[in-house]
Amino acid sequence: MQSRFFPALVVALVLAAQPLLSQETATPVAEGQSTPQAATGARPHGPQPKPVNLKVLPKDMAREDLIKLMRGYAGALGVKCNFCHAANPQTHKLDFPSDAKDDKTIARTMIAMTQTINEQYMAQVHDPDAMPEDKHVTCGTCHRGHSMPEHFVPPPEQRHHPPAGAAPGEQPQ
Repeated sequence: MQSRFFPALVVALVLAAQPLLSQETATPVAEGQSTPQAATGARPHGPQPKPVNLKVLPKDMAREDLIKLMRGYAGALGVKCNFCHAANPQTHKLDFPSDAKDDKTIARTMIAMTQTINEQYMAQVHDPDAMPEDKHVTCGTCHRGHSMPEHFVPPPEQRHHPPAGAAPGEQPQ
């Protein structure tokens, strides 16, 4: 039996969600970085710079783990790196540490939101029928491949209307 709290939480998440981070090939500099070699599966030559300017994600996060996470965000939102990361005006390459784009700030807020929901709220859901993945929200929970979440409208047969003649706000007996 699912908790009554879970659907309300998902709806609140949908209403609050905004675009997140993504992955696109560019010369790596920091957060969310990638290389053309990574896109083709080849190994990069020489040591790669460590991620910098991580404000919500762990500061000691391995570069490979960060890239994998950013690719997950990209898939969940159907976007590329330049959705959140600004290009350097001189080099025209993405400047991953830069905070120039508002969408990066929004992404950080959404990451923190999903972390809080999972740690503080979903951890309280003790539904014996729920699998662990049922008690974990991600960007894809609401975005489902779109940069902006689509509003949920239940099918007509699932909408509950008050009985005829009931006063507004009156609950059926």
